[in-house]
Amino acid sequence: MTREPRSVVITGASRGLGLASAVHLYERGWRVVGAMRSPDVGLERLRAGTGAAVGDPRLIGVRLDLDDPTSITAAAKAIEGAVGAPDALVHNAGIAAVGCVEEMPFEVWERIFRTNLFGPVRLTKALLPSMRAAGCGRIVVISSQGGVRGMPSISAYSASKAALERWAEALAEEVAPFGLGVTILVSGAFQTDILTEQTPHHGDLNGPYAGHYAGIERTGRSMIRLLANPPERFAPALARALDERAPFARHAVGVDARMLLAGSRVLPAGLLHHLVARAMSLPRHGALGSDPHG
Repeated sequence: MTREPRSVVITGASRGLGLASAVHLYERGWRVVGAMRSPDVGLERLRAGTGAAVGDPRLIGVRLDLDDPTSITAAAKAIEGAVGAPDALVHNAGIAAVGCVEEMPFEVWERIFRTNLFGPVRLTKALLPSMRAAGCGRIVVISSQGGVRGMPSISAYSASKAALERWAEALAEEVAPFGLGVTILVSGAFQTDILTEQTPHHGDLNGPYAGHYAGIERTGRSMIRLLANPPERFAPALARALDERAPFARHAVGVDARMLLAGSRVLPAGLLHHLVARAMSLPRHGALGSDPHG
């Protein structure tokens, strides 16, 4: 008797890490559900990457907008209609924006949290009853270095990823008795369109934080050039995570992520703050303030 292929739902599967991971898992025999804002466009890219034919039952597209509760509810119903309780759910989709706290519009903060945190929570809540009833399954959360350490000029993104990690930790404790597991993958630098020149920028390049933006852009470009890997290098790490049996796991993917994760565990907070400021070429402490005795 032929065994049914395992099913995985990947949000944001139309590009970047999601697209590369969906292609890799399809090639490994998984039944892939790509949940994305534009499934027609996304499916074309997935078919191009996998060689799958139109109507291939192992490659399914579902419309999902994580900023729209109605879309999330409809997507969950479509997923369960297509594959039943998924064997794995990968929270990959996310958005970012650049801007220091003082200059970032609050509505951007809200949109980032709706997409990066509240959307994954809603989708998980919708799918969890069927996954819990099945008695097995894996939920994987894609985090980033910003979720390990708050990064200047992307505080909203950092805060949303840190909150996502704390939620995943709590979720793991809750679902473990039902046979489900949770993995956090902390992604390093990869060649995607998040946190690049395509990312919305809300900072005033001639304002008080101009020096911050200049230093971060300068060092960021160098780091991407030296450290960023193609998305295809991320996909095998996700495949390994989906095979894990432990109730909870956290792994760094990429040498830069491994270094930051290790440093955050062993270095004093003050020293880590200093190292991050130096690495990003930020103005030194007090350099932009007025002298009260002058």
